[in-house]
Amino acid sequence: MKEFDQFKKGNDNEKDKKKNQFTILKDDSTDGHGGYGVGAVTLENMSPVIVDPNEEKAYVDMGAMHARSAVEKRIKFLTDKSEVPNGLLYWITWVTIERGEQGPYYYGVASSEILVDREIRRGYKLLPEHVNHMDKSLKGKFVVEHMDDKSKAVLKKFLQEHSEEMWKNSSDELKQGLSV
Repeated sequence: MKEFDQFKKGNDNEKDKKKNQFTILKDDSTDGHGGYGVGAVTLENMSPVIVDPNEEKAYVDMGAMHARSAVEKRIKFLTDKSEVPNGLLYWITWVTIERGEQGPYYYGVASSEILVDREIRRGYKLLPEHVNHMDKSLKGKFVVEHMDDKSKAVLKKFLQEHSEEMWKNSSDELKQGLSV
């Protein structure tokens, strides 16, 4: 476990401020000790999958957890789609895996749209949407209905090929959501 303090000690005014900390937890915080970190969220079971309908492929890119995927690098993101008229469509899909009685399965899947125009080094992305979709994936929700059919097919194929067992054990809601 690592802690990062936002405020450094030294200034008297800062002593009165509440200390803000960001805690990264590697292991399950609910392992029975009942101490610090109980109830904290762990991202160990989540992976970002980049869906590229242009190349008809999907792949895991852990850099997306910090907005540093290969697709996002060296791009300035804007919140207005009209400023990226020639942008190529990509989806960052937040996939959460859990283990049930039948074995591992896709617990939550939520896709967030991004547009990237490499020529002008600009892109479109709504960060709040990405955060909300990560949260929904962690909570076992499926948010794929807004994806185009081609992208759904690419994601479905990736999930099936990644693990046939996990796909088989997944809910019908996911399977219907990705059916084209």
